[in-house]
Amino acid sequence: MPSPRVLCFGEALVDRLGPPGGDPSLPATADHPVEDRLGGAPANAACALARLGTPVAFLGRLGEDAIGAAFAALFQERGVEVSALQWDPERPSRTVLVRREVGGERRFGGFAGDRGLGFADQAVDVARLSSDAPPLLAGAPWVLVGTLPLASPASAQALETLVALAAERGAPLALDVNWRPTFWGLDPDVDPPPLVQGRIRPLLEQAALIKCAAEEALALFGTTDPVAIAESLPRRPAVLVTDGAAPLRWSLADRSGTLPAFAVDAVDTTGAGDAFTAGLLHGLVHGLVNGPQSGEVAAMDPEHLVRRAAACGALVTLGAGAIDPQPSTQQLEAFLRRQGG
Repeated sequence: MPSPRVLCFGEALVDRLGPPGGDPSLPATADHPVEDRLGGAPANAACALARLGTPVAFLGRLGEDAIGAAFAALFQERGVEVSALQWDPERPSRTVLVRREVGGERRFGGFAGDRGLGFADQAVDVARLSSDAPPLLAGAPWVLVGTLPLASPASAQALETLVALAAERGAPLALDVNWRPTFWGLDPDVDPPPLVQGRIRPLLEQAALIKCAAEEALALFGTTDPVAIAESLPRRPAVLVTDGAAPLRWSLADRSGTLPAFAVDAVDTTGAGDAFTAGLLHGLVHGLVNGPQSGEVAAMDPEHLVRRAAACGALVTLGAGAIDPQPSTQQLEAFLRRQGG
């Protein structure tokens, strides 16, 4: 398998999707269909990158259960490197209850499957990660992380260890903020409280690229202006602020702009942001002006790159779940041609 150009660290889980407007915690019936879809932002991004043709590795921890077996098969099918994937004999893989609105928007509720010890993704073995990750970092690939591992002590320590290892080897860090209050035991609609913002801040300060939703940008920076956000951080990272059907705002390679959302008939928005992030990293690793060791984002055509990434996100909303609808390069090109280039 080719050396990975991107390492994705974090959670792999099941999104349990209720029917539009329905409750995902209720049993499935003919009148109340409930779907279980493999997901988790880092796993979504890893699968999307592999589908696009970028060599990618997934680092995380899964339970020795049916969900873990399904992910093992999926990663093998997509060609995702899993030499650093850990298996937990005691804790289950996580199931997240996802409430879908009629228009495709979703809200994350509680969890299912906990047997009293928590979930496998909360218990990443730091010692094993410290020994397994360095060979994957040898070529200084991009390292993609989110903030959810910070919600549990063991996974937070593993995240901090991986970020430090990446910094030592000159591997640039991409951060998808992915604020999910439910994972922190908070109300689903609350902004990150000061204590949590303090935990997130070191990641923001080390990132070469930050992707966040508009509400996350407002909560963490008080603005959705990507240029202002970049200038508030020591590394002056690339910043992309998504906002659902509203225009995307971006600052990348000394340029900035806005991009209207593609007009599509969305079925389910789960995983759209992860596909966008994957599309962006796919373009960066195949079109860098500066080498990845510099930790700088410098795309040949930033506006074109952002548009292609946005198309990846739009295509995922056309089907249910985060992974099955992810486009291949051929599907992406066909969609862009239909959209006028």
